[in-house]
Amino acid sequence: MRTFLDAKAMAKSLREQLAARKFALSHSECLELVARQFGFDNWNVLAAKTDDGLGGAVPMVRIFDAEKAREFYIDFLGFTFDWIGEADWKSGPHPLYTQISRGALILHLTEHHGDASPGANVYVTVGDIEALHAELAAKNYTYNRPGIEEVPWGRTLQVSDPFGNRIRFTERKR
Repeated sequence: MRTFLDAKAMAKSLREQLAARKFALSHSECLELVARQFGFDNWNVLAAKTDDGLGGAVPMVRIFDAEKAREFYIDFLGFTFDWIGEADWKSGPHPLYTQISRGALILHLTEHHGDASPGANVYVTVGDIEALHAELAAKNYTYNRPGIEEVPWGRTLQVSDPFGNRIRFTERKR
């Protein structure tokens, strides 16, 4: 079921359905109708309620060895490098600061003292924990053989990186 956070998609869908029935409304007219369906006077009031200007959180994970981090996060977990801090490749050896991602999950890995503390715990929801488990088991990574654990809120698979940080991949109960 959609919520007010899906208001723009609802307006688009409304406009498309009306157009298919040869009834034309502008996108802004559909936005106004959706706002009224949610009990707001107009689209501007609804938009103010749904957009607080905050973006998604990006966990910062402390690492101590770039090669070990690559082996764990890229080779084992299947992340890709999005970018590496400019100083890391232009002017010689500096602490690594990089962004990696897999799907919608973004992490910043940092060797910089003070950026993050070792021992972080990152909680990540997944749609199919069995598929993730099978993928990781097939890689036969020497230092990590995670299993699936039943927890009150679903099923979880926890991995620990070489630096004491943990990622808990969780498939929530439906």
